[in-house]
Amino acid sequence: MTTAIETTIATKTEHQIPGPLLQKKVQVTVVGCGGTGSAIAAGLPYLHQAMVALGHPHGLDVTLVDGDRISRTNCVRQPFSESEIGLHKATVLATRINLFWGLGWKGVPHFVDESWGQDSDILIGCVDSRAARNAMTRTQTYRNCHYWLDLGNNADSGQFVLGQPENQRNKARDMRLPTAPELFPELINAKLDKKDRLPPCSALEALERQEPFVNQTLAYQALAMLARLFRYGRLSYHGGFVNLRPGRTTSLPVDPVLWQRMRTQSSDSEYRKNKRKKGG
Repeated sequence: MTTAIETTIATKTEHQIPGPLLQKKVQVTVVGCGGTGSAIAAGLPYLHQAMVALGHPHGLDVTLVDGDRISRTNCVRQPFSESEIGLHKATVLATRINLFWGLGWKGVPHFVDESWGQDSDILIGCVDSRAARNAMTRTQTYRNCHYWLDLGNNADSGQFVLGQPENQRNKARDMRLPTAPELFPELINAKLDKKDRLPPCSALEALERQEPFVNQTLAYQALAMLARLFRYGRLSYHGGFVNLRPGRTTSLPVDPVLWQRMRTQSSDSEYRKNKRKKGG
């Protein structure tokens, strides 16, 4: 998780959705089916139904990807039961969604690495390490998608950022939405994973390390943003910061001036860190 930056700059700039996404079946890939990923997966059928009801010709086609299996600890904060322990999260979630909603979405029980090439319009990352997020940026899926929606959180706060990877589809756009690592480079610095605490080994420890509902709050803020994008075809913000401690959500506006300021702050911070390491 990264730290919120003051985003009160007034802006009338809006991002416009690529036209083809309003005409075709939108391919969505969700990577990571843990606390946040499972909440995203549970909300996507509502987004699909809303899109179709509002006139979208096809709605969503979703693939859930995660090589992790359900553990006893997962049954505390994640929507899994003890009878499902040992099964793959992605398969369980996809099966459950399809049975309830009558859909044909897919669950793929694999971890994403550089060889992953799932065709996708929107890549949604709900991974719990910088190394995993870094690996996503080297996949063919990332190099071909329209959008990358990245979500990350810690104990009681988190951020979601909708960006357009600088790939063949997006690099020629006049005002491309920057991705999360472009604004916060530390999000893909795998070396920083060593400073993070290890995954909890008990149900009590899982609750002590993370507030209940932080994943769901973050996921539904992100889904509400996607709903506005498809309903109105435009956005004045492309992410936000959620903090449950004061009960505050701060938006990330579509604002090139702000983006440049955030990049500069990140660069300055990295420079100071390197200088301290060298004893300067």
